[in-house]
Amino acid sequence: MSYMRVVALKTATNLVVLLPKPRTTIPFFSLFPTAPLLLPPLPNFHNPAKTLVRTTTTTTTTPSFPSSHSAPMSTTQQHLLVQVRDNIQLSDIEKRIFERLLATLRHFNLPTQLRVAGGWVRDKLLGKECYDIDIALDNMMGTEFVDKVREYLLSIGEDAQGVCVIECNPDQSKHLETARMRLFDMWIDFVNLRSEEYAENSRIPSKQSFGTPEEDAYRRDLTINSLFYNINTDSVEDFTKRGISDLKSGKIVTPLPPKATFLDDPLRVVRAIRFGARFEFTLDEDLKQAAACNEVKDALAAKISRERIGTEIDLMVSGNQPVKAMTYICDLTIFLIVFSLPPEFQPAISDGCERLCISHLDIAWNLIHLLGKSTFTDEQRRLTLYAALFIPLRNTTYREKKAKKVPVVNYIFRESLKRKAKDAETVLDLHRASHKFLSLIPCLVSNEDVQIDGHDQLTELIDIPISSRIRVLTGFLLRELKDFWRVALLISTILHPIDINDTENESSQLSKRRDLFTTVESSVIKLGLEKVWEVKQLINGKDVMSALQLKGGGPLVREWLEKAMAWQLAHPSGTAEECLDWLREANSKRAKLE
Repeated sequence: MSYMRVVALKTATNLVVLLPKPRTTIPFFSLFPTAPLLLPPLPNFHNPAKTLVRTTTTTTTTPSFPSSHSAPMSTTQQHLLVQVRDNIQLSDIEKRIFERLLATLRHFNLPTQLRVAGGWVRDKLLGKECYDIDIALDNMMGTEFVDKVREYLLSIGEDAQGVCVIECNPDQSKHLETARMRLFDMWIDFVNLRSEEYAENSRIPSKQSFGTPEEDAYRRDLTINSLFYNINTDSVEDFTKRGISDLKSGKIVTPLPPKATFLDDPLRVVRAIRFGARFEFTLDEDLKQAAACNEVKDALAAKISRERIGTEIDLMVSGNQPVKAMTYICDLTIFLIVFSLPPEFQPAISDGCERLCISHLDIAWNLIHLLGKSTFTDEQRRLTLYAALFIPLRNTTYREKKAKKVPVVNYIFRESLKRKAKDAETVLDLHRASHKFLSLIPCLVSNEDVQIDGHDQLTELIDIPISSRIRVLTGFLLRELKDFWRVALLISTILHPIDINDTENESSQLSKRRDLFTTVESSVIKLGLEKVWEVKQLINGKDVMSALQLKGGGPLVREWLEKAMAWQLAHPSGTAEECLDWLREANSKRAKLE
């Protein structure tokens, strides 16, 4: 048969009380500051990391592991057993899929044992639905078996859908060719059971062969991911003898000694962190010591592909426990390996920077939940968390080959994590916009008129009413940010100083930040700017050229269009004709001044 070939893709702590005054005078240049902002004080952490070291040392260290700031687990919680089912309850679709596979065995009289491996078994035992079915075969390749399934389906008058082969792609953690087909609208992957040997300087297996179920189980990353469901016998198989018990006790453990496991494939360090955070399981002490040792950290930096690390980090940030995941990364002293920085950058990063990053992430995560998840889309939430995580690095830059200064956050996204360029651009835009929002917050909170002092082109050429200037400035900012304006507001809320006293706890401080966010949000809505970027400009470039009798376009037309937009924001009920009348008058005044 012919197969289609595809590539494997699989805190701020201080609310300023703003008392209303008849009028506040704010210099125009201060509305959009460019100078770095001082970060507010940090919440307390237990045993924060004191040093950020880039040099490699051969000395064996035994780091201490502080508890997660966001959700420390009490002694009582640590001893609570996870609810694990005694057997796997199949859905109707799963029953039909497995019946077709067993029927294929009977039809061709095949002695093959079919086992569902890994995450599906784990999730089903935890009572969770899972739609990622990977089937391991004990005596044949996946392509061979898929060919048999296809032939059997055709014999009973059914079509074989989406038959393809996912080629070996080590950079995407695909070390074996995988056959795939679609049954009852679900994708099923087929591989053979295998044993692996690794080269010293690579995470790609140097030797692979058919293995026993036990060998296959022991080569997996974690005991909770080493379980099999034998379709032939309708039973769960625990060849490591501790997959079920670790699942019940909520432990993250490797089947083989952790150091050897991690040196074979350093990606397993990051996966252990992700699963530990996702299920709120406890990382095994030996696992933590191994993950944090210099030899494993060097292997993590040298052997693992940046694309894969980026994929794992994105899953953590998009997951249900991003703060816990990042705290684990920090606790294991691999923060600057995961989020690697360029060789040279300015200014120098302060001691404990990684804890500061997690502090801002923690505040953002809690604010999102206080405000309600419906406030942000999944994509907005993901980028909010990235933007918050990298707040302490937002003023740090490095020089590219052309000697241009570039934010290190751009380097982290593009080089360290190999994420899409759009993610980097959005986070950098949010960091820049947060400065502008910060300067507008006092005006939006107090609902005061704003008078702009000094030589101000906006005042001279547009002559907008004083009472409308905050609307104009906020309108321009929201037209720039579009749907992400609430995200920028949340980042600004994290940076904005709030008034606290010694008796207030973190919950009270978060409530004040939530109140600040909602107050500014309400002011924006009252100004009628919630969807201002959707407002069509009253006049276009041709109108400007005609009104001002210009022969060509260019910068002058763009300048007047921007000022016309400012007039429109100041006069939301104005008409196109009124805007053109103002345009002619403003141009006449300008000509006289010149």
